[in-house]
Amino acid sequence: MTTVTEGRMPTPVHLWVVGIVTLLFNSMGIISYLSTKLGKLEEMGMTPSQIAFMESYPAWATAVWAMGVWGAFAGSVLLLLRSKWAVPAMAIALAGLIGVTMAENVILDTPADMATPLGLKLSIWVSTLFLLFYSVRMKKAGVLR
Repeated sequence: MTTVTEGRMPTPVHLWVVGIVTLLFNSMGIISYLSTKLGKLEEMGMTPSQIAFMESYPAWATAVWAMGVWGAFAGSVLLLLRSKWAVPAMAIALAGLIGVTMAENVILDTPADMATPLGLKLSIWVSTLFLLFYSVRMKKAGVLR
């Protein structure tokens, strides 16, 4: 018995590297989000004022944060599964990242000790934009189905 693979592109090694590295990176966002939602902020070393700020986070800001972290995590998983749904997942992640960036830098009165460090902000933006671009390229190349 033979397996029909005609029209199906083999998985490039770089897809595994990109998928695994970004899955690990995006897991940090999931840990942060879940720690907040599960009330583990004190265990993470946050001060009472920092915890109070996180507990006062508006629902819409929590929603865009969730879109960002869960969209990026799902995008990495879907990329590893070679699913075309990695592209919309990364678009959702980008929309969430835009929302979180606007919330933190423009709308909310974020305390200085709660602001995301610049290096981390840049790495999140670079990772998200790269994953969206990469997913689109892999879809066009026929790697994602």
